[in-house]
Parts: sequence; C-alpha cells; structure tokens
Amino acid sequence: MTGVLAWSGGKDATLALHRLIEAGDPPVELYTTGSRETDRTSMHGVRWRLIRDQADALGFDLRRVDIPTDADNDTYEATIRDLLDDYAERGVTEVAYADLYLEDIRDYRERLLASTPLAGRWPLWGEPTNALAREFIDLGYRATVVCVTDDLGPDFLGRTYDHSLLDDLPDGVDPCGENGEFHTFVHDGPHFQHALDIAHGDTVTRTLDDTTHHYLDLT
Repeated sequence: MTGVLAWSGGKDATLALHRLIEAGDPPVELYTTGSRETDRTSMHGVRWRLIRDQADALGFDLRRVDIPTDADNDTYEATIRDLLDDYAERGVTEVAYADLYLEDIRDYRERLLASTPLAGRWPLWGEPTNALAREFIDLGYRATVVCVTDDLGPDFLGRTYDHSLLDDLPDGVDPCGENGEFHTFVHDGPHFQHALDIAHGDTVTRTLDDTTHHYLDLT
C-alpha cells in the first residue's frame, strides 16, 4: 500500500515510522500540522525549521499543513479533509497514525477518513505503553522533553527521554504521555542519517483549553 504518516516529531511518531520502515512499507511522505503565525507545530510547539531538519535527516519528504492559531473545529476539519482528498487524488491509499489507546481520538480520525477512499493504519495501537517507551529507548533513539503540563511539571522540560526519566515519572503519568502530559522531540537514532544539533532556549508557559502547558524552545 502507498501510505503517509501523521508526523509530530515526537517519540511515538518516530517509533511508528520505525515500525513501518522495518516492515518494508515506509510512507511516501510525512505531514505535520502547525501555525503559520507562530511558525511552530500545533501541539509540541517546535519550530518548523527543526521539523524540516528532522525529516531531512530521516530521508523523508515533509508536508506542512497550516492551521490558523484561532481556528475552530470546522476549519480544522475542512483543512484535514482537503489534505486527505489531495492524498487520495495522488494515489495514496492509507494514513498511518501513532495513537496508542485513546479510542475517541481513533474514532475521530476514522470519521474523517470515512468520506475518503483512504484507510487508517495504527502501527502501535493497543500495545502496553511502558513496553513501547522502553522499546523506543532501547532501539537507540534520543529525544528531549519539549512540552509538559502541570501533571508532570516544568522540572522535566529539557530532560532526555530515557530509562531514568521513566523511573522518575509521577504515579498516574503515562510512560508515553498519551494523555498529553508531555511531548518530545527526537533528534537522533536508527534511520537518522545524522544527529540534529539542538540547543535549549527559553521556556514559555501558556494556558490552552484550561490546561497549563510549559514549553521549551529548542533552537
């Protein structure tokens, strides 16, 4: 099948890409949503330039999908439907996602796909998140925590996503951050042609949908 992968630049998307490559069925393209106003990705708040550098290091084309920062759900869905329709016209047959176990998120994606000929693919779905977290680390990938909520706390910003971090996670925080407790940026590991040279910049705190998020600006 000819597929694309919804790409965040984080550990789960990277592990999903790893699985697709190892299965001999790599995507033809990665796509990432973000804001032209901020020049950053939607959830992780990572600079677009770093996402482009990341895709280049992995050897994949990257498609940028701009969503206005103040977009409502109708605008978001219209943008994604246009994206999916364009992929279908180009001969893409499936879209892969790195979701782990949240049924409502998967149902939402399947609803958007239902009006297209595209199929959904979930390389990591339903696997224990503790095992997935340790698999990612043991494969040799390196990632940095770039966004946290107060469920984890800003002291975790900038930490390497490794076994020590997993051991330090508070009770109730998912090892993969599937409930949004934290996000990561991957900068080295298998299938990277070279490591990315990143530096830690300022930290920013914002409230989104009544949840406080702390961001580390990677440069």
